[in-house]
Amino acid sequence: MTSLLVDRIGLLITNDPARGDGPLGLRRDAALIFDGGRVAWVGVASAAPAADRRLDAGGRCVLPGFVDSHTHLVFAGDRALEFTARMTGRPYAAGGIATTVAATRAATDEALVARAFALAYEALEAGTTTLEVKSGYGLTVADEVRSLRVAGALTGDTTYLGAHVVPPEYAGRADDYVALVAGEMLAACAPLARWADVFCDEGAFDADQARTVLTAARASGLGLRVHANQLARGPGVALAVELGAASADHCTYLSVADVDALAGSDTVATLLPGAEFSTRAPYPDGRRLLDAGVTVALASDCNPGSSYTTNLPFCIAVAVREMGLTPDEAVWAATAGGARALRRDDVGHLGVGARADAVILDAPAHLHLAYRPGVPLVHTVVRGGDVVVGPG
Repeated sequence: MTSLLVDRIGLLITNDPARGDGPLGLRRDAALIFDGGRVAWVGVASAAPAADRRLDAGGRCVLPGFVDSHTHLVFAGDRALEFTARMTGRPYAAGGIATTVAATRAATDEALVARAFALAYEALEAGTTTLEVKSGYGLTVADEVRSLRVAGALTGDTTYLGAHVVPPEYAGRADDYVALVAGEMLAACAPLARWADVFCDEGAFDADQARTVLTAARASGLGLRVHANQLARGPGVALAVELGAASADHCTYLSVADVDALAGSDTVATLLPGAEFSTRAPYPDGRRLLDAGVTVALASDCNPGSSYTTNLPFCIAVAVREMGLTPDEAVWAATAGGARALRRDDVGHLGVGARADAVILDAPAHLHLAYRPGVPLVHTVVRGGDVVVGPG
């Protein structure tokens, strides 16, 4: 593999305070050397060592590739009519997931692969170089295994979400379904997953049911994640913290105790701006979380029912406008924050040794991601040291 020099960087965000100013590790007139798929050198452009290839940033802003730590890319069908109804006042409820379950079960393997890969490339074009991908729209042993195989072709951060909702064939028998999810289904899916997740909320699974699944998953060697407190205040956040989950995702409705619990833990609060945008639910108070000392991530929650976007720049803009984050905080949350939510130290920053994932913006600073919402500002994407989007 040949080395790559990225120079003429106007503003570099390293997310490494030891290599620049403030939490974002800002540097001006900087350069990077990528070698062997890793960051090999960071410093002043005039001192950059020689490399085999050169990428001229043209005075633009360079930042780490975005880390999307919450997606549902394996599905079939769409729910545009449901979205349209919500825009006229119908509230969002977890039960709509059953529509996607039916479509996903009926889809061919080829259709699921094609959709998932198209969405992953869409995300890449918007600067996302690391993805987490969940199952959760099969809800049978065979269909959850199939979903995780598709997800595994996209990422190593695959998540088993058999406990998404109770499928129609188990109506009135939720505990029987939980037994399946924590037993036979888990046994089949655990070898294909890094994580397990549960939707612990109104209309989905209660605390006891969620605990059953999560403790069984942990015993099987999986890390934990929790869909928590999206639809109402409930036990999801407290359970995530108690069990040492890597992240509690949504965090829309939080009590004082929830915020305190997150602040005193290693559990990341992953905020999903696309969900509130698409459901007209109240936005989480990101400012409250940050001021309390909670680690915050931003993710897309890409799914066909409540957040059909792969675009993290859009999520950054919404988080700044509606959740109280500053542009610096939002960019950190969509890069280093996402890495924390996945408990990874190789992505989300551009320190020496990190994976060589970078985004060149067609803008002088990261502030433009919120300042120019909806504008396609991603000029070039480098993943693993290779230019994968933009001029080669």
